[in-house]
Amino acid sequence: MTHIERVDLNLLAPLAALLEERHVSHAAELAGMSQPAMSRALRRLRDTLGDELLVRTPSGYRLTPRAERLQRQLRTVLPRLESLFAPEEFDPAVAAETFRVAGTDYTGVFAPAVFRRVFRESPRSTLHFRTWHDAVYEDLDRGIVDLVFHASSEPVGALHTEPLFDDRFLCVLSADHPLAGRRAMALDEYLDATHVIVGTTGDRQTAIEQRLEERGTRRRAGLTVPYHSLAALSVLGTRLILTLPARLLAQQRQDPGIRVLPAPEEIRSLHYQMSWHPRLDGDLGQRWFRDVIRAVTTALPEPTS
Repeated sequence: MTHIERVDLNLLAPLAALLEERHVSHAAELAGMSQPAMSRALRRLRDTLGDELLVRTPSGYRLTPRAERLQRQLRTVLPRLESLFAPEEFDPAVAAETFRVAGTDYTGVFAPAVFRRVFRESPRSTLHFRTWHDAVYEDLDRGIVDLVFHASSEPVGALHTEPLFDDRFLCVLSADHPLAGRRAMALDEYLDATHVIVGTTGDRQTAIEQRLEERGTRRRAGLTVPYHSLAALSVLGTRLILTLPARLLAQQRQDPGIRVLPAPEEIRSLHYQMSWHPRLDGDLGQRWFRDVIRAVTTALPEPTS
């Protein structure tokens, strides 16, 4: 960078015009400059490069050997510089992007539709879906993943977070559970019961535990499993209560041996979101990917369970 630091890069366009036209007036017209401005540019170029560049002869101006070499180089350099500083464009049909996301298996309510749309519109791109874990936000910060899906209400630092959709929690019980015949369940009854915990973060079903901890209460875990799909199979013939989002439960075949009740009002709502690092805000591929997610989640039907 020793040499480029002392050069005004605004002189590149006048230089190219002068070497092409070999005439100050014609070069000024080509570059969209006045003749005096082009004359000043030529003087500065001669001083900067230590070469006359254009030499008057009886038949007109001739290029010096240095100018001829510069002209050959500029024919390669200028198109590259133009490409470097031109506005970026993104065409998903020809792009070969890699999109790395993380979330729990709850994303099954919309992720397959996202995947299908990505592969339909950008067939050369690839997707990597990573399991949710305790350090997933650190993975965003380190660039290991590009985007995280979550229902956490905890602050996520400097990350950008955008709501996607709302859901509601339902309670799944065995048909012979003492509360199975109820139409609703109070929070005290809920807390007195024993629960299946879907351990999205360690042994915590974060979206629920946060709400309860804010009230100074906790659930009693009888069974902790890592996946929502496994949890749904675990209540039959037990006194356990499973709390699941309605959209997820609607996707599962419901056994006649289970009953579904609304969750207590205090934990009924679920706000699902996506988060990404600010450095990806302007990336055209990532912006397109987030648009796909928005389009898919906006079109989700309301849960029926």
